[in-house]
Amino acid sequence: MEADQLLIRVAGGDQKAFEDLYGLVSGPVYGLVRRVVRDPAQSEEVAQEVLLELWRSAARFDPGRGSALSWVLTLAHRRAVDRVRSARAAGEREEREARRGHGPAFDQVAEEVEAGLEREWVRRCLDRLTALQRQSVTLAYYDGYTYREVAERLRLPLGTVKTRMRDGLTRLRDCLGGAA
Repeated sequence: MEADQLLIRVAGGDQKAFEDLYGLVSGPVYGLVRRVVRDPAQSEEVAQEVLLELWRSAARFDPGRGSALSWVLTLAHRRAVDRVRSARAAGEREEREARRGHGPAFDQVAEEVEAGLEREWVRRCLDRLTALQRQSVTLAYYDGYTYREVAERLRLPLGTVKTRMRDGLTRLRDCLGGAA
């Protein structure tokens, strides 16, 4: 079966289609990530993150905008570039602190504070969603349910859940973009 068809079925929560899609795209995803990240262990980690994101965000795929493989590889490239940038920023931060005479303890505290602030921003933005959007987003992204499972738990049509998720994620993106 073609990747486009598999991805559409994955968006509906089809686990067998995800297994087939995984077999089809995991090699190209790892290869692309490896060329960008270079470190084999980091590349494996990033590739797994991409494939997990693929399962969770398959509903965002629009066959009218390109092929499934192109979409998946775009996700992989973005995630790999983010990892490289993050590693570079961490290295620069450590270097700056070393020049100032601060040790790694300072970096750890700074990172913990930054992570706490980010969590607080996300909480504030979640609070701005409608109760129905927040419930759907929380079930999918914090509890790890698929859209279909969210629909079953909430006893709602799948299309309604997808609409809530899309609207809620759009509002979160807008809110978090303003918080950054």
